[in-house]
Amino acid sequence: MAVKSVSIRIEEEMLRKLTFVADYEGRSVNSHVLALVRESIRAFEKDHGPAEMAITPDVNVKPGKKE
Repeated sequence: MAVKSVSIRIEEEMLRKLTFVADYEGRSVNSHVLALVRESIRAFEKDHGPAEMAITPDVNVKPGKKE
């Protein structure tokens, strides 16, 4: 399986707190984020089934932009 990189924008305070939690759990920030992503995917698939197909626009529930 190929490994890809993702870059995110994060507020400094949130990153500081994430680093604290990751350190507490004995993980690097990267490893902790991966654990959170895996947990999120497991929860999604438990409720909605496998996340393997494209989402059609009528199913996409992404909130609109705030005006």
